[in-house]
Amino acid sequence: MTAHTKLAITPTAIHDVFVVEPKVFGDERGWFTESFNVQDFATAIERDYEFVQDNHSFSRQWTLRGLHYQTEKTQGKLVRVVAGAVFDVAVDIRKQSPTYRKWAGVELSAENHQQMWIPPGLAHGFFGAHTYGRIFV
Repeated sequence: MTAHTKLAITPTAIHDVFVVEPKVFGDERGWFTESFNVQDFATAIERDYEFVQDNHSFSRQWTLRGLHYQTEKTQGKLVRVVAGAVFDVAVDIRKQSPTYRKWAGVELSAENHQQMWIPPGLAHGFFGAHTYGRIFV
């Protein structure tokens, strides 16, 4: 966990793309986690983003979705899985980026509670979901 937040942040091969791991509190009854907190998130990634939309989708097993991106009104994505698992991928298509044309992938699952932060301007896709939720900021 970072010193000032409840989030563990792990850099990836792409500049500004992070694996985000919130603290999970569990006991014999189950578990609780705060999946998003604007102050903790901004502190952890060292940037402010305005939270504007929350989407949730369902995909059958072995579904491939992506690579999606916007050329206007670009959106960052904080991706998490609420049931099942996906292999989540971000591709840096920002021509001025030091990691242009590189990609990063991580398994996100309901079990590991990990999330992936994909800043505006990158392509995003995933494979293998059962149920999938994502937050756009």
